Amino acid sequence: MGKKGQKKVVKKGKKKKKNKKTSEKWKQYKLEGNKVSRLKKPCPRCGPGIFLSNHKDRLFCGKCHYTEYIKK
Repeated sequence: MGKKGQKKVVKKGKKKKKNKKTSEKWKQYKLEGNKVSRLKKPCPRCGPGIFLSNHKDRLFCGKCHYTEYIKK
């Protein structure tokens, strides 16, 4: 028995691994002949490899949390 006021800790083992959705970076570019064009705007803080996601009223970077609001 433990001391008075202490809780008994029960270990249940390892947690199950959750599968993550892939980033699908190949969908962010378009090939036109020999040229590669980007379909989304790159993040000005992170650089050309990170893209801003499109929401209904803003552009958002998931890495550095940079936000640009779209004017109506």
